[in-house]
Amino acid sequence: MRKELYQSICYNLNTLYKMPNGDIVRVWKGEDVPEGAQRIINHIDLWNHNVEFIEQEENWSCPAVFVEFSPIEWNEIVPGLEYRAEPFVKLHIVTEWKGSSADGSELSEDALSIFDLPEIIHSALSLMGGSKYLEFDLIESQTNHNHEDIVENIEVYQCVAIKRIKQI
Repeated sequence: MRKELYQSICYNLNTLYKMPNGDIVRVWKGEDVPEGAQRIINHIDLWNHNVEFIEQEENWSCPAVFVEFSPIEWNEIVPGLEYRAEPFVKLHIVTEWKGSSADGSELSEDALSIFDLPEIIHSALSLMGGSKYLEFDLIESQTNHNHEDIVENIEVYQCVAIKRIKQI
């Protein structure tokens, strides 16, 4: 389930492009990228406390999305064969800090643009489903300002997960 869900998140986020006029478009695998369009997300990876140890990490550029799977509590449907859960998945959306968002600041509009990206991501992922999960949807949003040059928005999603064990 986790592998399929992670791959679906990557696939959907990699379809997001921004046009020079500011419009957001989706470019599906096999389609040509429109002239001047740039990917919205520069880096996607599994969460490993990436922003806490940013100096020790491999180089990655913002905006970045790190996928964290919270502990999953499985419930038996068919003992030993089929399970169901409603796991939480946290998307750590990391963007560069763009200055003061104080009321009246000339940087305020740019600074508050950090809240645009989670909305774009949500529109791409909302109610996503696969063979091992369905009903992927947003349940909580958090903002972490505890970093000098970056801002981390954490979007918490939940889905219904199904695990079927093949007998060997």
